[in-house]
Amino acid sequence: MASLDLEQISQQLESDSSKDRMLALAMLRNVEPAIAAPLVRKVINDVSLQVRSMAVFAMGIKPDAETFDILVKLVETDPDYGIRADAAGALGYLEDPRGFEPLVRAFYEDTDWLVRFSAAVSLGNLKDPRAHDVLIEALSSDEVVIQQAAIAAVGEVGDVMAVDHILTFAQAEDWLVRQRLAEALANLPSPKTEPALRFMTKDPHPQVAEAARISLQRLSDRAS
Repeated sequence: MASLDLEQISQQLESDSSKDRMLALAMLRNVEPAIAAPLVRKVINDVSLQVRSMAVFAMGIKPDAETFDILVKLVETDPDYGIRADAAGALGYLEDPRGFEPLVRAFYEDTDWLVRFSAAVSLGNLKDPRAHDVLIEALSSDEVVIQQAAIAAVGEVGDVMAVDHILTFAQAEDWLVRQRLAEALANLPSPKTEPALRFMTKDPHPQVAEAARISLQRLSDRAS
């Protein structure tokens, strides 16, 4: 992108209009991270919560050397739970193993379910086997969406040791939980996986049954 365009974006990020600032952030989509990151940071403390949220998300996909530390600080100290959740999600996008500890702290210490949900999802993105204990804890959450996130994360991590724990959700009341389970099992080959998926192909909800069929095929492809 021409330097003039970048200068225009920089100026637009200082516009009095929140719409202009959001459009400027969107224009950074095709700018390389090292150049985009400093511009994104211009609005991470914006007066508009919507602009801040968009900027924090952008940090996860347009990182530079400063991004990680800033996101950790946001996760741990920002007064707005939505921003803390956005920052936890952005840490997952970074796929930086240093994110493991702050994400675990966010899951155990933050009182808002949305932050804990984002932390669980991001632990899956990191694919770090150390996440086993926290994901097992997340399975017992009272929030169904956190259970969904934990099941999906177990699959992302490939934590075969957690198969027995997630199979307890094979007849969960919420069909989305069952669908997440069927999807996760594709990455968790074990003696119990295939029988469970064959059982789930008969699920009354068509999306669960289809997910189970797809996962069975993926397991078969993986074994061949």
